[in-house]
Amino acid sequence: MSLLRQIVVLLVLAAFAVGGWLWLGPTTGPAAERGSGPRAVPILLAQVTETEIRESVEAVATTRASDAVEIVPLVDGRIESLDFAPGQRVKKGDLLATLDSEVERAAVDEAKAMLGDARAQFERSQTLAKTRSVADARVDELQAAYLAAQAKLATAEKHLAEREIRAPFEGIVGLREVSVGARVDDTTKITTLDSLDELEIEFSVPEQYYGRVGVGSEILATASNYPGREFKGVVASVDSRVDAVARAFRVRADLPNADLALPAGMFMVVEIVLDTRKALVVPEQAVLSQGRATFVFRRQGDKVERLEVGLGVRRYGEAEIAKGLSLGDEVAITGLQRLRDGSPVTIQQAPATTPVS
Repeated sequence: MSLLRQIVVLLVLAAFAVGGWLWLGPTTGPAAERGSGPRAVPILLAQVTETEIRESVEAVATTRASDAVEIVPLVDGRIESLDFAPGQRVKKGDLLATLDSEVERAAVDEAKAMLGDARAQFERSQTLAKTRSVADARVDELQAAYLAAQAKLATAEKHLAEREIRAPFEGIVGLREVSVGARVDDTTKITTLDSLDELEIEFSVPEQYYGRVGVGSEILATASNYPGREFKGVVASVDSRVDAVARAFRVRADLPNADLALPAGMFMVVEIVLDTRKALVVPEQAVLSQGRATFVFRRQGDKVERLEVGLGVRRYGEAEIAKGLSLGDEVAITGLQRLRDGSPVTIQQAPATTPVS
């Protein structure tokens, strides 16, 4: 081989040697130590804690008074007085309104006079009958007249009583729908009367909960105008049928309302409590799903292990752990997408929150 060719071969080999060293880098020394093994993933941890879990189902409902009527007159007439204020609580039998009653009062007075005369004649005939001074037939005739006069008085008094409109039960009256002097009949609404000390609410529940909702089940109702307040009640009745179209069944519940905070007709969100129990929970962001499986990364020293878990109820940013973890275990809540089974980790501290002044 010529000298020139030997020189060329030596230069090529030298170039490959230098290039390989630069590409592969040193195999020993501090630089090699820095590049060896996977890097630790910074994470935040959360402990598995125990809390009370309330398993429930939600529905929407409208309040109804336990007793509710429209107050209308029994007879035609002119309003003579209105004896209630809107929103007033009244007792059973309290006077709400009166109609003009001159004719009816006169009829009562006439019936009383006729009754007095019939009584006197009947009692006189009974005295005379003892001495045989009057025929028995006449006594019977006067007795019938006396009884007829009693019946006529009772009828007149009933007609007079119909001119007074009274509350059929204790409750709260609504707005006045007529004014004094107005002509009314038995179709005219004067006001409404609602018994509001206990309300009734009706709502529909999906069919998969049939059998889990029964009489006596606890409910919690909320209204938008009372933020943060819960109204507690109980299920009073459950329908025996499931609607074939809506695939739901109707439920009625009683809701105490002693302070009259809720009116009839209000929209409410109802939570039906199915079960209350102690359970282990983790923050919901600690749970990852893959197909039908769910898993978490549990801390094991300076590493994490990928652990499949069974979940229960999810609500309010928490997930119930039915199996797989124990009280006090620590699970990762950040960096989950970078973690693998056995990944080394460094534990970060959650940033302190500064209160807003």
